[in-house]
Amino acid sequence: MDCENTRTLIDGYLDGELDLVRALEIEDHLHGCALCSERYNDRQVIRNGFKTESVYFKAPAHLEKRIQRSLRQAAKVESSPRRLPWSWVKFAAPLAAAVIVVLALVPFLRGPSPEEVLTQEVVSSHIRSLMANHLADVPSSNEHTVKPWFNGKLDFSPPVADLANQGFPLVGGRLDYLNSRPVAALVYQRDKHLINVFIWPVSGRKTGDIASASRQGYNVFHWTQSGMNFWVVSDLERGQLEKFVEMQKGQPPATS
Repeated sequence: MDCENTRTLIDGYLDGELDLVRALEIEDHLHGCALCSERYNDRQVIRNGFKTESVYFKAPAHLEKRIQRSLRQAAKVESSPRRLPWSWVKFAAPLAAAVIVVLALVPFLRGPSPEEVLTQEVVSSHIRSLMANHLADVPSSNEHTVKPWFNGKLDFSPPVADLANQGFPLVGGRLDYLNSRPVAALVYQRDKHLINVFIWPVSGRKTGDIASASRQGYNVFHWTQSGMNFWVVSDLERGQLEKFVEMQKGQPPATS
């Protein structure tokens, strides 16, 4: 399977429309081709963005009532001695329908929010790290080995916590790319479940509440703390991942 054929069939692969042999050929190509893999991830972001509830808009009930009331009034005027031309009523109904269609399409055309797009990016990076056999650039359970490895590779020093005694041993670290910039990715493990922690700076030393989401069977948590963005993603059971997040959030801030 070459790049040209992959580009032709990638939408069918994404929608599960290909036969097993062709799907496996494309999957094998995606593992070895960064360009096609990036194109596949971009289509995933767009496809999943269209599935979110935020792109749909239901016209408010009061608008429907106002339109119905206007049509009833128009009908009454038509039946009264001083009635308006029937052409006006015929014009009002399509106009009202057009208003409803426009109100429904505006949020759809606006697309998913930046946070929704970033959430999908995080999940895609997590999946990619598992599929492409690129889990760690520096495989180590020692925080004093992983943390210095990032020196000179990033413009910040990520905090690296040792949580082995709490049941979440460190697996290693790697460089990744999210939100249009290089980020640190720390990998932890709980039983057979892998956890990716993505970290990069945010302007100011902000601290924010923990937010959560679920995408494609993965739990995602994120927050800001001591001038850093933290995004955690895993297929680990939500309650256990919440404990991990609380441990991460309770760590002292990193030193430059």
